[in-house]
Amino acid sequence: MKSRKLFLIVLLLISNLAISQNCTYTFSGIVEDFHDKSVLIGATIHIKNLNKYTTSDVDGKFKIENLCVGKIIVEISHLACDKLILEIDLVDDLYRIIDLEHHIEELEEVHLRSNSKTEETSIEQNLKKEVLESFSDKSLGDALVTISGVSSLTTGSTIVKPMIHGLHSSRLLIVNNNVRLFDQDWGDEHAPNIDINSANTIQVIKGANTLRYGSDAIGGVIIVKPKKHAVKDSLFGSSLLSLNTNGQGGNFNTEIIKTYKSGYFFQLQTSIKRFGDFKTPDYYLTNTGIKNINSSIRFGFNSFKKGFDAYYSFVDNEFAILQSSHIGNVNDLVQAINSKEPRVIDDFSYDINTPKQSIQHHLGKIEAYQRFKDLGKLTLQADFQVNRRKEFDTRVGDLKDVPVIDLRLFTTSLQSNLTIDYLEDLKINTGLLGRFQQNDAIGGTGTEPLIPDYEKFDFGTYITGNYKLNLITELSAGIRYDFSSIKAEKSYSIWEWDDTYNYDELFPEFETGVIDGSDVLTEPEYTFHCFSASLGLSKHYTNDFSLLMNYGLASRIPNPSELFSDGLHHSTARIEVGFLTMEKENAHKFSIALERTNSNFGFAINPYYNYIKGYIQLIPFDTVTTIRGSFPIWHYNQIDAQIFGVDIDINKRISDSFNYRGNLSLLQGDNLTEDIPLIHMPGANITNNITYTNKEYHNLSVNLQHKTVFQQNRYPDYNFSTFNPVLQENVYVDISSTPPTYSLFNLNSSMSFNAFKEGTLKVEFSVHNLFNTSYREHLNRLRYYADELGRNFNVKIKLNY
Repeated sequence: MKSRKLFLIVLLLISNLAISQNCTYTFSGIVEDFHDKSVLIGATIHIKNLNKYTTSDVDGKFKIENLCVGKIIVEISHLACDKLILEIDLVDDLYRIIDLEHHIEELEEVHLRSNSKTEETSIEQNLKKEVLESFSDKSLGDALVTISGVSSLTTGSTIVKPMIHGLHSSRLLIVNNNVRLFDQDWGDEHAPNIDINSANTIQVIKGANTLRYGSDAIGGVIIVKPKKHAVKDSLFGSSLLSLNTNGQGGNFNTEIIKTYKSGYFFQLQTSIKRFGDFKTPDYYLTNTGIKNINSSIRFGFNSFKKGFDAYYSFVDNEFAILQSSHIGNVNDLVQAINSKEPRVIDDFSYDINTPKQSIQHHLGKIEAYQRFKDLGKLTLQADFQVNRRKEFDTRVGDLKDVPVIDLRLFTTSLQSNLTIDYLEDLKINTGLLGRFQQNDAIGGTGTEPLIPDYEKFDFGTYITGNYKLNLITELSAGIRYDFSSIKAEKSYSIWEWDDTYNYDELFPEFETGVIDGSDVLTEPEYTFHCFSASLGLSKHYTNDFSLLMNYGLASRIPNPSELFSDGLHHSTARIEVGFLTMEKENAHKFSIALERTNSNFGFAINPYYNYIKGYIQLIPFDTVTTIRGSFPIWHYNQIDAQIFGVDIDINKRISDSFNYRGNLSLLQGDNLTEDIPLIHMPGANITNNITYTNKEYHNLSVNLQHKTVFQQNRYPDYNFSTFNPVLQENVYVDISSTPPTYSLFNLNSSMSFNAFKEGTLKVEFSVHNLFNTSYREHLNRLRYYADELGRNFNVKIKLNY
């Protein structure tokens, strides 16, 4: 009886407590875009623990009434926005401004347009992952030549330097994962140390329009971008095996990616490449094998408001250089030019003998960003690079395995970028850069270093803006300032310093007063101030047409090779001489592009003009006889130049199954100072592609490509005569004449199959140089010694899992 009374009393107390609790509070507010403060209509506001719903009205406002004191768990969601969950202790009426990111697609691995721009008014073309996979066992330069206006300067078949509108090396900015690449790019035979298997997209900007990365993009910018990972729980990866008949080798690449709904991600990638001697249609190219091992690791946190990205890559390349290109004197060069075959032809081998190159490149970075309301996104980045380059000549005795060139380049930088994008029609980017670089010429090589020890400091700042005038018109403008300081240590012979170059009068401040025998020790020191700018206009019409116009001003300081080179560059078999009198280059580039983006019929026409004041070039000058023999001397000199041309791209859907794509590139380079053509300008070329696709039959694709490269008939005459001690007479050395026009046909096919439950298997079969054509390429430094590669059969197998 007593227990019943007690139970009734407890019930009455609970009932009175519930009745007395205040459940008249209101939770209200407004839902807006974090980015530009525009209101979001139809956002869902769900109090999960009370199961109460409402949506934002046309003004972005919402209200939920009759709430009690206590904790509420609120989930706010909107189409194309990331969900936001709030835990709130409600003690009174509450009004909140809720910010959602309405551009969350930035976090997804999605490309809405194939020609999406880094800057809306820049003239740009992209290579996507599926295209890069076709070049998984080749180089960055090989992949880029599929773009109109891009050619390559090569050393044999494996060392490939990209060229944009006739310019290469330090006139091109190569950016890998937001880090500008520094890897001794001054040599003709120095290829970029980048593994394209780690890239998801490569953007090529044909001009000095990306001021964020530097003021010296006289030729253009190549941006290698990694994947953007979706914010979800997932584990996936892929493995790709490529096998080739020519060179009897291939490439294996694998990667694994783990992403989390929380925003964290992890990626590991490794590739291994191995080839033996390559083959022309008629003979093996002795000592042309390659061996590469490349790896990268990446992890970070990815959300709209904040995140970070840590990245490290290691590239280990070993390139054999054609044995027949190793000449001992000018007579060897004359014999090579006059012979149809190399002087050394051996059986196939995987051995990598001298001459050869061995390069290791380390790159690491950590990048963090934070978004601020009513402002934008601030990004901070620290990075480093270590490049170790060794070049081996054919030597005997104790120096047999010692490199003739051994250089270690260390680079580190700090940079910031602030994107101000809260205004609807205006976007501003501004930032700062500080960089330190140190080059060490490692001793013990038995030779004088071609490039001396030096230290270099850089500071830069920039601001760019994009403004939408209306729905179809956008303006962009930017300006950048860079300060650079170079200090080197270098010895000159007294007769060169005083008599040959007259440096004792031109640069007395460089003298240290230290004389070692017949040499004078100097410490050249330079400071440079560089300005660059860009101005662009784009108009996007409703009928798929776009008009882009751009002007770019770029300034490039002379690189250390142009200032300090003084000796035999063994891998090029020539003596290269730089001069302390070199000044900076200034380029003015004008570009126009008329585009139609349409899958049925589209095109792009891009004429351009580039005037370069103080253009630095390396040209044949004379010959000299040393204890090794007689070698050509190449001097750096400075002139005024112009380069102009046009790139044309066309795509046409012939039927539901057949598509045509083609491009044409025309270019002319002039030495205005001497009124002669510029050296090493690519010839006109045209490419045609016919593709058959059948998506219903295992996504079948068959592509036939035809490419013609026309003979370059405009070239400077740098031929010379020299005394041949073997023949005891003067001989004529023709190093300027160019090879004839050639045409190639290539075939590529692929099919995809379901593998396991969720995986896919892609098989690709291709034939390069289908008709086994013999030809020589004007821009191949080894064209004097051998033909280009013959037919190659390639099989690729890719498993996505």
